[in-house]
Amino acid sequence: MRVGVLTGGGDCPGLNAVIRAVVRKGVQGYGYDFVGFRDGWRGPLEGDTVTLDIQAVRGILPRGGTILGSSRTNPLKSQDGIRRVKENLAKEEVDALIAIGGEDTLGVAARLSSEYGIRCVGVPKTIDNDLSATDYTFGFDTAVNIATEAIDRLHTTAESHMRVLVVEVMGRHAGWIALHSGLAGGANVILIPEQRFDVDQICAWVESRFKIRYAPIVVVAEGAMPKGGDAVLKDGTLDSFGHVRLSGIGEWLAKEIEKRTGKEARTTVLGHVQRGGTPSAFDRWLATRFGLHAIDAVRDEDYGKMVALRGTDIVRVPLTEATARLKTVDLSLYAEAEVFFG
Repeated sequence: MRVGVLTGGGDCPGLNAVIRAVVRKGVQGYGYDFVGFRDGWRGPLEGDTVTLDIQAVRGILPRGGTILGSSRTNPLKSQDGIRRVKENLAKEEVDALIAIGGEDTLGVAARLSSEYGIRCVGVPKTIDNDLSATDYTFGFDTAVNIATEAIDRLHTTAESHMRVLVVEVMGRHAGWIALHSGLAGGANVILIPEQRFDVDQICAWVESRFKIRYAPIVVVAEGAMPKGGDAVLKDGTLDSFGHVRLSGIGEWLAKEIEKRTGKEARTTVLGHVQRGGTPSAFDRWLATRFGLHAIDAVRDEDYGKMVALRGTDIVRVPLTEATARLKTVDLSLYAEAEVFFG
């Protein structure tokens, strides 16, 4: 048995832990051979490979990023792309493919499996934690910890200068990072994509904090939108999966707060810091378990499935189910956080 492995989409702490677990158990437990495809779906599309063996995965457990590289390449944009993927998998004598990624990467795997007969197993990866079929995805815990630490540090500088500090975190369609880190970090306002916000209300909360000599922290997800407005975009370009590039809601909001309240406001955009560097202990544990169970699915020839966390158990769910809808913040959870606003 020869198994291909790829990592697609944005990089994320824990990817290397999955690769390590897949290879270690696959080689030592089942006698499989492995080939890594570079840069997500670009690897199978262009036949760009690297050998994966025990030596290749030594020491990578605590490393961030991915030793295989990643990209947002979409091989389904043309029939020629599908043909090239199939030809390159055949050329490399790949019997099964483990795709590690988020909604887009796994969406490709689901279609290749169900429509084109390519034997795929999926591993969920997104720091946004927005895949509905799994309770948690690895990388999320690390991102929340990084954002929380940043908020903790910003409290002191906000108080020293009596400024409003707006912290922009990741979260295109789901506000899980904003909600968790904002609540853990004691933010005074948390804004998420699932609930449009009223700028006047935010300004009222800000001014109420200044009345008691306390400088407010506002945490905003990149995909949050004001009432009657649209998402703030970096530019008008789209990636290969049709997503616009979000950027700037934090800066826009800081200017609005400053203009309406007369209080000095500054923005901190955490950006890629949230998904770089060493994964947390939880993310190493979860990613390792996902890898072990993914190679078990290959052994069982249980293709077209994704491994998922349900409670403390790792289960298998159809790839089509895993990518059918996003997991967004329940507004009842958001209401809990609203107790601390203002």
